[in-house]
Amino acid sequence: MASTPPEPMKLRLRREASGVRERLSRLWRSRWIKALVALFALFLIGIGAFWLIFMRDLPSVEQLRTYEPPLPTNVRGINGAPIYSYARERRVELAYAEYPPMLVRAYLAAEDRTFFEHHGVDFPGLAGAVIDYASKIGSGKRARGGSTITQQVAKNLLIGNAYSPTRKVKEAILAYKIEETLTKPQILELYLNQIPLGRNAFGVEAAAHAYFDKELDELTLGQFAYLAILPKGPANYDPFRNTDRALERRNYVLNEMERNGFISAGQREQAAAEPIGAVLRRTPKFERVGGYFVEEVRRQLIDKFGETARDGPYSVYSGGLWVRTSLDPKVQGFVAQALREGLLRFDRGRGWAGPLKHVDIDGDRWLSALINTNIGLDYNDWRAAIAIARDGDAWQIGFADGQTATMPRWAAQTPVRGEGGTAFAAIEAGDIIAVAPEGGRFALRSVPKISGGFVVQEPSSGRILAMQGGFDASLQAFNRATQAQRQPGSTIKPIVYSAALEHGMTPASIIVDGPFCVYQGARLGQKCFRNFGNSRGAGPHTMRWGIEQSRNLMTVRAAATTGMTNVVKLMKDMKVGDYQPYLSYALGAGETTVTKMVNAYGVLANNGRWHAPSLIDYAQNRRGQVIWPENWRACDRCNTPDWDGKAMPRPASRGKQVMDAMSAFQMVHITEGVIQRGTATVLRDLGRPIFGKTGTNNGPTDVWFIGGTPQMVGGLYIGYDSPQNLGGYAQGGTLAAPIWKAFAVKAFEGMPVLPFRAPPGIRMVRIDRASGRPVYAGWPAFDDVKPGIIWEAFKPQSEARRASRRRGPEPTASATAAPKAAAPVDSDFLQRQGGIY
Repeated sequence: MASTPPEPMKLRLRREASGVRERLSRLWRSRWIKALVALFALFLIGIGAFWLIFMRDLPSVEQLRTYEPPLPTNVRGINGAPIYSYARERRVELAYAEYPPMLVRAYLAAEDRTFFEHHGVDFPGLAGAVIDYASKIGSGKRARGGSTITQQVAKNLLIGNAYSPTRKVKEAILAYKIEETLTKPQILELYLNQIPLGRNAFGVEAAAHAYFDKELDELTLGQFAYLAILPKGPANYDPFRNTDRALERRNYVLNEMERNGFISAGQREQAAAEPIGAVLRRTPKFERVGGYFVEEVRRQLIDKFGETARDGPYSVYSGGLWVRTSLDPKVQGFVAQALREGLLRFDRGRGWAGPLKHVDIDGDRWLSALINTNIGLDYNDWRAAIAIARDGDAWQIGFADGQTATMPRWAAQTPVRGEGGTAFAAIEAGDIIAVAPEGGRFALRSVPKISGGFVVQEPSSGRILAMQGGFDASLQAFNRATQAQRQPGSTIKPIVYSAALEHGMTPASIIVDGPFCVYQGARLGQKCFRNFGNSRGAGPHTMRWGIEQSRNLMTVRAAATTGMTNVVKLMKDMKVGDYQPYLSYALGAGETTVTKMVNAYGVLANNGRWHAPSLIDYAQNRRGQVIWPENWRACDRCNTPDWDGKAMPRPASRGKQVMDAMSAFQMVHITEGVIQRGTATVLRDLGRPIFGKTGTNNGPTDVWFIGGTPQMVGGLYIGYDSPQNLGGYAQGGTLAAPIWKAFAVKAFEGMPVLPFRAPPGIRMVRIDRASGRPVYAGWPAFDDVKPGIIWEAFKPQSEARRASRRRGPEPTASATAAPKAAAPVDSDFLQRQGGIY
């Protein structure tokens, strides 16, 4: 029997495929199969929709591992004490171990009692929140929460506070991921550091200061419970406006703490009996000093690092910088008090200057109007108040803390400046005024219209110790110490004469105090200079006399002899200003700032070495690394408690020599005479070596004084912001120098009395004060403020010398004769007087 040939492979495969199609066709005709496929398709569509709605763009929780919250910039003074904090969100970071256990329990009782049991989501609570949301759709009411602490961390740090049901789902997803990524203590640490609690406080440590003015570990159980109610809505539980509601909610938290076994019944009863104990909202204690100084520091930091997180990691309001400044709070207080009292003294008797501001008020809604002006006063017991309503012979006034008082007619009888009538009659409802307690009531005060700037600097380093740019920084943000361009008047003269000393003159050089005119060309004609008071001159005198008596004619003559190109070059090198070589600039016609002028005098006191005026010693990032100035190096061994047998550490000097050290000392030595017998004799009784110079510009519209000691140089001007005549009697010696003295009396107390240190090469020579000629037979009388013989500082080979075999000039009648028994030499005398350093 013949065998059947094998079936071709193609035919067999075709037959098998046909069988598979037939079986699939039979399965697809089944309703159950169609239902299963449809369900599977819906499942895939649901997953896609869920991803699109909830998972897409969901932030990664990994960023929480390295999360750095926006932190304020903290500013410290010269002694390391805090003086200010630049904060839009006040926040203090703590580690979990630093939180008091009772505080943690209070938050668990109030917000999430099962926190240590669930895995990010409390499903019964979440279901209740969803049902509550559905029941309130269309009602305009907000549904209750239901978020765990972990969900709140997700909301606050990752997705925001948008009100929607999708946010709740996203919170739940992120909460689960957070629990997978972080430990429970880490989650609580994030929560307690970031939760917004009102009064611009973020985190519980900041809230403890904002509400109770205490450290967190100083709070009571009742206060812990109060902080725990604030996440529900700080405004709802304000301790003063909603006291009853706040107490009710606080006591609820205490009950929950007892129910969960966190506290005993006795602890709950004791805490519930306590008042809330909150303080009124106010500026932190350490932020009440250095207004103009810290504002200038803020400007410099913003210029360097930016303002917000968008500007970089070290921004002022979120970078968490630690800034060490040169501000000395004591010196700052003395500067502010002296300038303010001087301005008030000048302004007294000129009438009431008008309200600080006017706002519209509607009935009893005056408090918010007052608070929104952000006006405050920090001078003595003065307060900013708003005039609410006039009731017969008294005005009802209100304060920013919500309190009210009355100001009777007799307390506002000051005439209105430039108008007449009384201030009491001129005040209108809505006026913001300055008042102070007097006789059991409040009396009107007038903030002076005149203003000024005052700066104190350490000459050896250029560090600014104090800065006052006006009467009150909260009223006048314009900083006259750094921003006001004013003519310095005669305070420029020591710089002019320093250029003369640099180019061959000596303190004993004779300069004619007489008419001096220059031809300025066909268009301007001839310009003739004159002395203050239109004095025509007193003839030939020494350079010293010309500076001590502030003679304009001698100054322009010295400048012309030296060359104005050389004079303005020195002004530029000392960073006073960049001026054209016109003689008027030798009399202070060029504009500059009081900060630049004080720094220039610091150059003189520092033997000609210039340092940039600085407010910031260094800035550190949140981890303590110094990020500014660049290439900053700590001074190794500078703070060693005991001598280690090695050479004294000497920090590298960053200054620049801009003039000869001997010329600088000569000018300091000359301007000491301004204090002893010149235009600033009001300072003579301070009883220590002081150099300085008064200044009065044309008008006069500004009056100045700048001077100091080897340790401290300070200067100020006073004048109106829109220049106007101060009156014929106004001079630097009568207005500015007394203000400087009021500062110095307090600032110099306890400060060592040191002479100015002479650089190598200086020769101290006895001369006749009037003629400048050398004296060989007499000695200076130190108890005489106007001695005939004085010590004068000369550079080598510049002093006049006695000719060979020639008798020296006779001393003046006021010279003290030398003892015949012994002919002392200069060095013996100097040693007995304590030496010249």
